[in-house]
Amino acid sequence: MPELPEVETVVRTLAPHLVGRRIAAIRHLRSDIVEPQNADLPRLLKNRRVTAIQRRGKKILIRLDTDATLCIHLGMTGRLTVAPVTEPIKPHTHLIADLSGKSQLRFRDPRRFGGIWWLCNGEADDKNLGPEPLVVRPAQLVARLSKTRRAIKTALLDQRILAGIGNIYADESLFHAGIHPTAPANLLTREQVFRLNRSIKLILRRAINHRGSSLRDYVDADGEAGGFQLLHRVYARENEPCVRCKTPISRIVLGGRSTHFCRQCQALET
Repeated sequence: MPELPEVETVVRTLAPHLVGRRIAAIRHLRSDIVEPQNADLPRLLKNRRVTAIQRRGKKILIRLDTDATLCIHLGMTGRLTVAPVTEPIKPHTHLIADLSGKSQLRFRDPRRFGGIWWLCNGEADDKNLGPEPLVVRPAQLVARLSKTRRAIKTALLDQRILAGIGNIYADESLFHAGIHPTAPANLLTREQVFRLNRSIKLILRRAINHRGSSLRDYVDADGEAGGFQLLHRVYARENEPCVRCKTPISRIVLGGRSTHFCRQCQALET
C-alpha cells in the first residue's frame, strides 16, 4: 500500500499537471467507490478549477475553486496518473477527468481498496488522523506513545497516532533508531522516542527524495516507478545479512503484519 513518501511523490508530480487547470468532464465513474454515495461528481466537478493539491496522511486532496475538496485514497493497488487522451484506457479505470487541454486524470484501482470522498465546504479532511510525521515534535510523540502499551511497530501503524506511516517505513525507521519492533511503546525512554522521531523524519525524507518505494503497483503521476526499495535496510530482506552487523534479518508477524528487523542492532532491552 502506498505510504507517505509514495503519496507525497504522487502529489508533487500531479501538481504541474493539475493546479490552475479546469476539469472539463468526468467519465467512467463507479458509484460504489465514492462517499457519500449520492455525490454527483460529474455535475459537481464540471468546469471546476483546481486551486491546489495536497497530502494528508496517505490521502490526496484536490482543492477546488468552490472551496470543496476531492479526496482520493490509493488503497493497495490504486494509481492516479495523468495521460494523453489518445492513450488507451486500461481495465479497472474507475474515474477519468478530462482536463483543459488534451490530457486526462485517471484513477485506476484493480483491487478496489482505494476510494474517493467528496468533501463539501469547510468539511474536515479526516479529524481522526494524528499529526504529520515530518512535523511532529519530539515531546508530542512522547506524549502520544505514552498512552499505549502496544508494541511500538503496531503503534506506528495506527494512523491516529501518526498519519502516513505504513509497514515499510515503520520497519526502516525502527531499524535506523535501533529499537526492537515489539518493545512496548509506553516503556520507551524519552531518549529512544527522540531518536525514533529523528529516524522517522530522516527515512521519510530519503524515501521522498527517491520518489518512494515501488515493490509492485506503485508509480507516480507520470507513470514512473520509485527507487527507494533499492535502499531498504530491513524491509523484505528476511535472512539477508544486516548492512551493519551481518546478522541475518529476521521476520515475525506482528499485529497481522510482516515485520523485519535485526536481532543484533535492535536488541530488545529488558
